Amino acid sequence: MFGSKKDNSVDPALEQVGTIIGPGAILDGPLTTKDSTRIDGTVNGNVTISGALIVGQEGKITGTVSAMNAYVAGEITGNVSAPQGKVEISDTGKVIGDVTCKGIIIDENAVFHGNCEMTSIDKSSAAIAKERAVADKSSEETTEEKKDENKEENKEENKEENK
Repeated sequence: MFGSKKDNSVDPALEQVGTIIGPGAILDGPLTTKDSTRIDGTVNGNVTISGALIVGQEGKITGTVSAMNAYVAGEITGNVSAPQGKVEISDTGKVIGDVTCKGIIIDENAVFHGNCEMTSIDKSSAAIAKERAVADKSSEETTEEKKDENKEENKEENKEENK
C-alpha cells in the first residue's frame, strides 16, 4: 500500500529479446541468431546465440548450446557453453550435459546432471598478494644466496692473493 514499491526492474539482456520461438513451435535443425533469444517451444539441433538465451518453462532444446549468457527455466539436453558469461538454472530448469561458463547459478530444486568448467576466473586480491609474497621471499632468498656466493668467492680470491 503506502511505501511498498515493487522493484519491477528487468535485466537489460532480457529486455531486448529479438527472436522468440513461441510455445508449440518445433524447430528441427540448427538455430543461429545475433540477438538475444527466448525459446518457449522445442528446438532439435544446435543453438548458437550471440546475445543472451532464455529458455522458458515450456522450452526444450536438444543439442549443443552456445550463448553469451543462458537463463534456463525449461530443459536443455546437451552441452552449454557461455565462456565469457553466466549460466543460470532456475528452480524449474533442467540441464543434462556439461556446462562451460565464467559464472553459474543453480537454484534450489533445479536439475543439473553433468560437469561444470569455470573459465577466466580472475584471481582474488588475496591470491595475488600471496603470489607476490612468495615471489618476494624467493627473490630475497636468491639475493641472500648471491651474497653468500660472493663472500665465498672473495674469501677464495683473498686466500690465493695471500699465498
